[in-house]
Amino acid sequence: MRLAARLVPAVALSLALQAAAAVPPRIGQPAPPLIVREFSGREFNLARERGRVVLVSFWATWCSPCRAEMPVLQSFYRRYHGRGLELIALSIDRSASLARVRAALGGFTYPAALARAARADGFGEPLAVPMTYVIGARGRVRARLLGGLTGVTRRQLDQTVLPLLAAARRR
Repeated sequence: MRLAARLVPAVALSLALQAAAAVPPRIGQPAPPLIVREFSGREFNLARERGRVVLVSFWATWCSPCRAEMPVLQSFYRRYHGRGLELIALSIDRSASLARVRAALGGFTYPAALARAARADGFGEPLAVPMTYVIGARGRVRARLLGGLTGVTRRQLDQTVLPLLAAARRR
């Protein structure tokens, strides 16, 4: 009986922690931790990106809308990276698909990694792909963009990210 009395709180705590990890980040809340080794070998740590607007984009090689949005993300990244924008593309593919992931990234220059390689990932499994979280310069989740059938559009990025970049430059 004593063992059961000690196990019940421990099991309840474990389940509560798992449930909390499964909750997607909420708009307006501080961004969860994210530390992952990029394919380039550099370590991406979201906490170190304070002062920059960050896109955390979840995608997969088997996802047609994900592949369709990649050129849009590339163009947006190239245009605004020097103005305070950062991007990390997290593939939800399995490690066994690493060659396909690298091939899909082909000529894209934005940072990318396998989501499963993260040392810390408070974002958890995405609700759907493609999905992009927009993190403001103060480290808060400002938006969650669902790509739908075509992926994230330039218009969505312009409307959501450009005001955040302008506000970050005024500080």
